[in-house]
This record gives sequence, structure tokens and C-alpha cells, in this order.
Amino acid sequence: MPMDRHDLYELCVQSPRTIVTFLDKVHAQRPTVLREDFCGTAAVSRRWVSEGFKRGELRRSVAGDLDADTLSKARTLAEHEGVADGIQFLHTNCIHAEPDLTEDADVIYFGNFSIGEIHHPADLSRYFSHCHRRLALGNLGFGGGVLVFDLYGGPEAFEPTILHRTHTARSGARIDYTWRHEHADASSRMVENSISFVVHDDAGETRFDRAYVYRWRLWTFDELHAALRHAGFREIHLHTSIALAPNQSPQPLASPRELPLNWIACVVARQA
Repeated sequence: MPMDRHDLYELCVQSPRTIVTFLDKVHAQRPTVLREDFCGTAAVSRRWVSEGFKRGELRRSVAGDLDADTLSKARTLAEHEGVADGIQFLHTNCIHAEPDLTEDADVIYFGNFSIGEIHHPADLSRYFSHCHRRLALGNLGFGGGVLVFDLYGGPEAFEPTILHRTHTARSGARIDYTWRHEHADASSRMVENSISFVVHDDAGETRFDRAYVYRWRLWTFDELHAALRHAGFREIHLHTSIALAPNQSPQPLASPRELPLNWIACVVARQA
């Protein structure tokens, strides 16, 4: 079956195995319940549940996204992989979804710079408060879970930039991946970025121009740190290395001042 844009995204952008290992290690207390907001095809949720099956652990995930077609793709992939029973799919606006007393989580994760989908300080504060409440319900009500998300920054984030990479699919097809910073306004910190793909296989060349288009706000770490503190999070760290060897522990930066000029990092915020 020909690859669609979601298949190409998972191949070229995501690394759920790396992410799940990192989530396990930064939590450090054998977490069982993941909430993946802005989940897309729920690649991390699928890996989370699959890893649990392999270990004989009863892991589950709640995966939410606003796009119904993408969630449908996520369900199909989960069924194909035999992990659908461990994932609750929610068609929801993750920014505004109100938690209830059943929405516990040990880990809340969202990747692919989805923090930029939140554009306004009031929405950011409310969302972090919701995350804190969900984590407080985790671990059988004892809390202590972690919120993890990625972001990027630096002067190049507001400059027109094109990044090309080439990937190879299992079928042998060559995938040309292109990331573009198309527009940026440093005063409002709003940017518009896109991802395009070109597939080269026996059928010829198939283009997916601007397969994904994002309009994000690039929050500073100081803004995020203040909002997380206000929501009740206690320990807040930055990690620039998340690909961990089996016996390697996560090592946060001692200070945001250690960030390079242009950077990508994960924020890890502990509920209590």
C-alpha cells in the first residue's frame, strides 16, 4: 500500500522508541499511564503500550487530538499492531479539554513542538494547570508524575530556513524530507513552518508539498518556567540529550544558560 503523509511523518520525524525510553527514565518510578496530547497518529502511545506488553506490564494510554482523520489513522495503526485495547482515543481540543476525576496520568507527553499550538498566555496557564491536576491523580492518587514536551529556540528560529534530509523506507523507496521556516515575526513570536515530502519508488515520484503546515508561537523557556511554577510544578528541567543507552540516566542542564545559541530541548516538569 502506498505511504500517506502520516506514514512519511512517522518515518522521517518521529522516534517513539527513544521517547518512551526517555519518559520511563525521567519518571523513574515504573509509570503505567501515559497521556499523549496533540497525539497525531499516537506513535508514542502505541510504543508505550507495546513496551508494556513485552514486559508483562498492564500499561495504558490516553491519546487526544483535534483532527478526526488523523485519529482514525492512529486507531487503524494501533489495531494492526495489536495495542488498540490499551489506548483510549479522544477526539478533543487538548488545549481546552477540562480534566475530570477519572483522568489520571503518570506521564503527560506531547512532542513535535506542539507547545507552539498554544498561542495565548491565559490558555498556556490553564493547560498547565489541567496537566498538574491529571498528574496529581496518577500513581493511585499519590501523584508525582511528569509533564514532558519539546521546544526549540534561538535566532535561527526567526529566520527563513530550509532543512533537507533523505530517508529510506523498508520498501527501499527514497524519501526526501524538507522542513521550511516560511514566515516569522519576532515581535509576536509567531512562526509558520511546513514539512514536505517527495517519494521516489518504482512507480516514479510522488510529491507531498506542504503536507503539514504549522502556525506556532515560540515560547521562551522563561515564559514556560513561570507558567509551570504558577500551575504548581516543582522541579523543572531542560534536557538536550534524550537518546539514552540502556544503563544511561537522563542528565538535565544545570542552567538554561548552558543552551547553545540555536537549540532543541525537552522540558521535564515534575508535579510534586
